[in-house]
Amino acid sequence: MSNLYWLSEAQMERLRPYFPKDRGRARVDDRRVLSGIIFINRNGLRWCDAPAEYGPPKTLYNRWKRWSDMGVFARILMGLAEQAPDNKTISIDATYLKAHRTASSLRLKKGGVDA
Repeated sequence: MSNLYWLSEAQMERLRPYFPKDRGRARVDDRRVLSGIIFINRNGLRWCDAPAEYGPPKTLYNRWKRWSDMGVFARILMGLAEQAPDNKTISIDATYLKAHRTASSLRLKKGGVDA
């Protein structure tokens, strides 16, 4: 796949202060894993659909889950926002999914009795 996303070394240097400290064992390549997590989230893919260049999908998921639970990604976003506040731009995500009016009745059998 030629459209893979890779964080630059300059971007990694900005992010490193927010990473948790090593606990004795060296982590799998942070750049590769974070680039894979961003690629998955940006493209709305399942973890199992991650390109092999980012490593095993389980590694991507485990890092995402562990760092999410620890608040690492929230600290990164807050820290980056504090470094260069731009009070002129506000972004609001108003994405929603609208279900068809018959979607709630899919579990019902034709006679109106629960399955």
